[in-house]
Amino acid sequence: MKLFLFLFILLISLHSCKRTVTYDTVIRDGLIYDGNGGEPYQADIAIDADTIAFIGDLKNSRSNNEIDAEGKAVAPGFINMLSHSEESLIQDGRSQSDLRQGVTLEVFGEGSMGPLNEKMKKQTTDGQRDIKYPVLWNTLGEYMNWLEKKGISCNIASFVGTGTVRQYVIGEDDVMPTAIQLDSMKLLIDQAMEEGAMGITNALIYPPDFFAKTEELVPLAREAAKYGGMYTSHIRSEGSKLFEALAELISISKQSGVHVEIYHLKEAGKDNWWKLDSLIKIVERARKEGIPITANMYTYNRSATGLTASFPPALQDGGFDKLWKRLQNKKIRERMKKAMDNNATDWENTYYQAGGSSGVLLIGFKKDSLRKYIGKTLAEVASIRGRSAEETAMDLIVEDSTRIEVVYSSMDENNVRKEVALPWVSFGSDEASSAPEGVFLLSGAHPRAYGNFARVIGKFVRDDKMLSLQQAVEQLSKLPATNLKLQKRGELKQGNYADIVIFDSKTVQDHATYEKPLQYATGISDVLVNGVQVIKNGEHTGATPGRFIRGPGFKKAIPK
Repeated sequence: MKLFLFLFILLISLHSCKRTVTYDTVIRDGLIYDGNGGEPYQADIAIDADTIAFIGDLKNSRSNNEIDAEGKAVAPGFINMLSHSEESLIQDGRSQSDLRQGVTLEVFGEGSMGPLNEKMKKQTTDGQRDIKYPVLWNTLGEYMNWLEKKGISCNIASFVGTGTVRQYVIGEDDVMPTAIQLDSMKLLIDQAMEEGAMGITNALIYPPDFFAKTEELVPLAREAAKYGGMYTSHIRSEGSKLFEALAELISISKQSGVHVEIYHLKEAGKDNWWKLDSLIKIVERARKEGIPITANMYTYNRSATGLTASFPPALQDGGFDKLWKRLQNKKIRERMKKAMDNNATDWENTYYQAGGSSGVLLIGFKKDSLRKYIGKTLAEVASIRGRSAEETAMDLIVEDSTRIEVVYSSMDENNVRKEVALPWVSFGSDEASSAPEGVFLLSGAHPRAYGNFARVIGKFVRDDKMLSLQQAVEQLSKLPATNLKLQKRGELKQGNYADIVIFDSKTVQDHATYEKPLQYATGISDVLVNGVQVIKNGEHTGATPGRFIRGPGFKKAIPK
């Protein structure tokens, strides 16, 4: 009897050892690049709900959703450190141009969608071009919650703009804030941080951000630092005053203790290309001294912004409406023609940095009558119209009543190659994530919107061999996640959220060009966001599992 009982217990034990475990999703036989920069390894990944449940040998498991990753790389979802998808995701929450490159988190910066007062809400509504939407929020947190509830396929995060809170309190005039006004700006930053902002952000070459002096920015940076947030900045100059602008950024970090990050690291204008090596030395010296400074970049040698960046900020004192009126004044126009053709030292002349009108490509208008110029250079349009390039630029802004979207040819490809391989540099498209359909066909785009991240793997890793694939994956995922202080993201690890990208490193390729920018990248076969498959065999599933990812200062109960 005892022998029979022993054999029965042994049989039950053996049966339980062979018991099949069931998971929601299993990714099989992939080459795991976990985000830490180490050598890849072969393994399976099991997912339950939104979480990585196990990494290892799962031959005795089964799942409701099997993904064959044999011969493919499996990596943490990529992070777009500078996304301008704030409006495109309102129109189309699928985030196709970025998701098809493996991007699972869009981080909004340079400005922000809140806080907004009534005047700013009206300006936002009046300034809408192709995408129309009601402004139903007042604070940044309200916007982010609204967008998440609307339904998005990617995760989203946002910084709060110092220029946004400045405009809320002061307006768009070139004035210093009073002590009371500065306190009001700090309170708005406190609220945004407690709502989940990642930190503060700005673009100091554009008004009204340009009007803020260092002594205004330092106390605002201290507010972000109190909550563990970052300070991300399109620094005050990328050209003739590049070193001075970098010194300002480092000084802000020293005085406030905040982690600072340079937006779209570059040296604009041929006269400034030589500065990269010195810039790298300055940053790396600061890092050795314990100053938390990093950067992000897009992987192209042309920038994109408004045609209004060809004019001095003083011309834009008071906002776009004032600029629009000034550009119709004959005396001012004559001064602006001269200003556009000079390498200014007190502002960033993107027109001059691009080598003039032949280096300015027009990609976005509001008026249908002007869309015929999309894809043409300013020089070509000036020739068509029989006007000088400078007069044509002013005419177009007046006629369209917008800043007009353009691409500037201003950077050096060799510098781009060097920057990509810097271990403290992550990647941001500085563009919206969209789709080659619907309202998105009404404007052009910079190819970085469709190829920025695929280009890291296809061009700079595989073709140019500027860095290893494991280093690229770390810079695309773990590095930005660490800088942002994200919890359980940026790394393939048991217990982390299942933001995962699966791709064939031999075939990943960007296809977008300046002539035909709206072309999806290829080679990314599958993407999961919070455990849900949003890209399957290279096609979008229609799923919208994206979430508002909140920063380190988030508090569940927001005081009014």
